[in-house]
Amino acid sequence: MQITNVLRHQIIKSLTAPNTEKVADAAIILWEKLAAQIISVVGEDGFNTLYERSVFLNQPIFPWLPGLPSCKTDQRFAGLKMSLEAQTPEQASAANSLLLITFTDILALLIGERLTSHILSLAWGADIWSGTTKEFKNE
Repeated sequence: MQITNVLRHQIIKSLTAPNTEKVADAAIILWEKLAAQIISVVGEDGFNTLYERSVFLNQPIFPWLPGLPSCKTDQRFAGLKMSLEAQTPEQASAANSLLLITFTDILALLIGERLTSHILSLAWGADIWSGTTKEFKNE
């Protein structure tokens, strides 16, 4: 079964739900895991380009989102984390959810829904082929 963008969006929303006051920490874990998988496919520059485009498209809604991720791998999402921490958990969760949805929509247009689904499954441990997700654990 091939995942649809609607199912992918639902999975992202469930993974980014503001069920904790540490929304920023949970968001960064999602991004770091996703980045590791994406970079292995499209490289660092490819990931950065996709991320920048996603932020650009969402800044009219969330103008506080930062632009370019840090060049240092261990601090790639420092700006995003600081921006999310400055918001309410609900606002941070909504922004992160929309940012991830935008990012994965662009990715799916470029490499296809099936490969995008596979990458998300590897990154987040989600069994997205069956439409269910394993409980996301902060590691």
